[in-house]
Amino acid sequence: MQHRHYTQPPVPQTPVPFITDPWFYVLAVPALLITGISKGGFASGGGNLAVPAMALLVPAPQAAAITLPVLCAMDLAGLRAWWGRWSGREMRAILPGGLAGILLGAFAFGLMGDRGIKLMVGLISLIFIARGLWVARHGPPEPDSPNRLKGGFWGAVSGFTSTLAHAGGPPLALYLYPLRLPRAQLTATTVVFFGVMNYVKLVPYAALGQLTASNLLTSLVLLPLAPIGVRLGIWLQGHISDKVFYRVIYVLLGTTGLKLVAEGIGL
Repeated sequence: MQHRHYTQPPVPQTPVPFITDPWFYVLAVPALLITGISKGGFASGGGNLAVPAMALLVPAPQAAAITLPVLCAMDLAGLRAWWGRWSGREMRAILPGGLAGILLGAFAFGLMGDRGIKLMVGLISLIFIARGLWVARHGPPEPDSPNRLKGGFWGAVSGFTSTLAHAGGPPLALYLYPLRLPRAQLTATTVVFFGVMNYVKLVPYAALGQLTASNLLTSLVLLPLAPIGVRLGIWLQGHISDKVFYRVIYVLLGTTGLKLVAEGIGL
């Protein structure tokens, strides 16, 4: 009599609902802490590292989607701290352009591939460094006069790059920094502008299918970094000079920027 041998059917593997690669968190944790420090008002404009760092291991659009909810959490603290202290004149110039830039960025999001976005993020990182080094060597340019048309243009560029990779800081700085606004007013204008931008960006990110369960759960894992980074930024204002912080930023951004440019052009 022939016996039949039955084998146990393979148990289907349930996919892990969030990123578990430890190297991803080795890059993401310090990058988001630096972002939070900048959101706390210390060395404002230095927090452009999160997406470039994460994009070394995951697709750039996914890195942007994971970062957005964490940025929104950071913005709550920033908005509360700086609300009402911005320049109304400059906000009226840059905010309409920023909203238009988000709309353009949402259309481009589906057209630009991962390599295209990596190339853009890498180039923005290197431009940010180049501008900082030029100012350090030659000093800041002469104070510029407010210009609503120019503010709208750079606000739109900022909204566009912010939508694709949360890299709107350098374009906005090209308009705001030469105005020589008082430091508190400059910080408040920057923090509130990007706070509004980030919450508006939730709409196109959701419509484009970027706020997946996996991305949101990864954001949730990283969420505790939001208050820690912002509090560090507030504390650091009285303990470390901006120059030291920016040197660290430039080294990290330069390394990741060059790597992303190389990947973007296929090297």
